[in-house]
Amino acid sequence: MLTLNATIRLLHHIIVPMMKMNVMAEPQEITLGLRANLAQFSLLIVVNAFVGAMVGMERSILPAIAEHDFHLAARAAILSFIVVFGVTKALTNYLAGRLSDAYGRKVVLVSGWIVASPVPFLLMWAPSWSWVLFANVLLGISQGLTWSTTVIMKIDLAGPKNRGLAMGLNEFAGYFAVAMSALATGYVASNFGLRPQPFYLGIGFVVVGLLLSVLFVRETKHHVRHEAKLDGNVPPGGMPSQRQVFALTSLKDRNLSSVSQAGLVNNLNDGMAWGLFPILFAASGMSLVEIGWLAAIYPGVWGLAQLVTGALSDKIGRKWLIVGGMWVQAIGIMVTVLSKAFIGFAIGAMLLGVGTAMVYPTLLAAIGDVAHPTWRASAVGVYRLWRDLGYAIGALLAGVVADALGVKAAIWLIAGLTVGSGLLAAIRMKETLQKRSTVNPTAPTCITVDDLDGRLSKRESVFVVDVRSAEEFSAGHVATAKNIPLPTLDQSVGTIPRGALVVTVCGKGGGRSDTAAALLRARGFDHAIALCGGTNAWMSAHPTERLKDGPSPGVLFRKN
Repeated sequence: MLTLNATIRLLHHIIVPMMKMNVMAEPQEITLGLRANLAQFSLLIVVNAFVGAMVGMERSILPAIAEHDFHLAARAAILSFIVVFGVTKALTNYLAGRLSDAYGRKVVLVSGWIVASPVPFLLMWAPSWSWVLFANVLLGISQGLTWSTTVIMKIDLAGPKNRGLAMGLNEFAGYFAVAMSALATGYVASNFGLRPQPFYLGIGFVVVGLLLSVLFVRETKHHVRHEAKLDGNVPPGGMPSQRQVFALTSLKDRNLSSVSQAGLVNNLNDGMAWGLFPILFAASGMSLVEIGWLAAIYPGVWGLAQLVTGALSDKIGRKWLIVGGMWVQAIGIMVTVLSKAFIGFAIGAMLLGVGTAMVYPTLLAAIGDVAHPTWRASAVGVYRLWRDLGYAIGALLAGVVADALGVKAAIWLIAGLTVGSGLLAAIRMKETLQKRSTVNPTAPTCITVDDLDGRLSKRESVFVVDVRSAEEFSAGHVATAKNIPLPTLDQSVGTIPRGALVVTVCGKGGGRSDTAAALLRARGFDHAIALCGGTNAWMSAHPTERLKDGPSPGVLFRKN
């Protein structure tokens, strides 16, 4: 068996030459959308099904292996494999986003399958629990690289119109495969033993997933460049650093940080369900086959329901699906802990699956709504870092509380945290789905000074936004203008009235004011338009006017 050092050397020799090849020449014609990219999108769905199957093979039987083969009694010790998996997957998610932006998506995807190749063999023949933990380190790295990349690639192909549907299809494939894999390994374990037979399936998952990724998956960074051109090659305010992306996604941006905390708590309760539910079911007299079915119901409903919830979020919006989904999850957990028979456990699992389906693709779609295409993959990486740390936090917290107060007390605690997460999203998050304005090719591309002057004189509902720096603004500006520098405009859209005609102004017109108007139209201000000629044109049209007794509509304020 390959040592870790030899595995790293092998990955180095395989991946680095692929990175230097610049992956593929850019196609001559690129079109965004599911229909235009159906073949590649469908292939990525199949690949992600095999990614999900890899983690599903542990879902129903590893806690039993911990107790039966390695005689672990403490709940925290049994759940340690989830802690290890969650931490490594979370950290790898963050790196996967950055590497995807830097080197391309396909290289990262293939690397993830190579890392996964020893996992089934380690689980088959592990002589001690530490080998199982090491297998879960590799599994976490692999899942972080492969699942993150398939998510990013589908967002690239789909474009903004059907982003929720794209994420619903992606997560359906992954989590339905988790369910089927959990059911299959539970069946094999009940008939042939806990090891090694159930993990033979894993060998097949790795082989097929790797071959599909190497031979048939195509790079999608070209689609990102194409979408960036449509949205403006450079984000408003310039390209943020990795540190800024991390800060925005983790805390500073209300929407991105709300999504990140909801993702963390979602996987916190999933980590608890993964580790404690099989123990609760066994304590209630469920057989290994019944536990396999219960372990499959939750991700199975989760996977299937995402076919509906992802597309639904494109119609009704993201926020309340996220909030409602967290609360439905909490109800499912409560039903499970209150039940004593198979039917009650099954109902709880279904509710947990429905609630998770409401949340999972919608969170990813919300990230895509907010983040600019040029730094979207990095934002997805940060989000998935926090989300999958939830596995580790949930397993660790549930294990410690279960050892101290009992399994049911730990489950009740997780239910309460899930309710709180939904409440936080309800208070802090705004709707991220904005209607895309339809472009009229005959409409004017900017508003003239005379037109703006007339509208201001008539006291029409006009909101003028000067997007220059504070220093430029103080030197002279339209009297009614509000100064919102372009770098802060995207975070300040909540201060702009929705019903007004929004006019963006810079120094000479075009450039910053055009970028600002395009950004505002993308955020739902359908009639946002730049001022022709900018501040200079306004000054030329009002050469003798100065502010004396306070601003009045249509008057330029020039500081003396």
